[in-house]
Amino acid sequence: MDRAATAEKIAELIEPFNKKGVAITEATTFAGDLEWDSLTVMDFVAAIEDDFDIIISMNQQAEIENYGQLIDAVTKLQG
Repeated sequence: MDRAATAEKIAELIEPFNKKGVAITEATTFAGDLEWDSLTVMDFVAAIEDDFDIIISMNQQAEIENYGQLIDAVTKLQG
């Protein structure tokens, strides 16, 4: 799956978690813009892992701060 298709799928997965209706861009941060707590992050990561059939390590999760970084990480893990 290419980066654009990955981005589109992740955008769909974010929707139920985007309670504030924030416009999602490459620079959208999970903690700052979306105001997600650690439980929401864990639920979202589980959804990503299930949908893409990948594992995102805790170290990788700690490095991913925004939507663009997540797209890159998921694309790389599929690859």
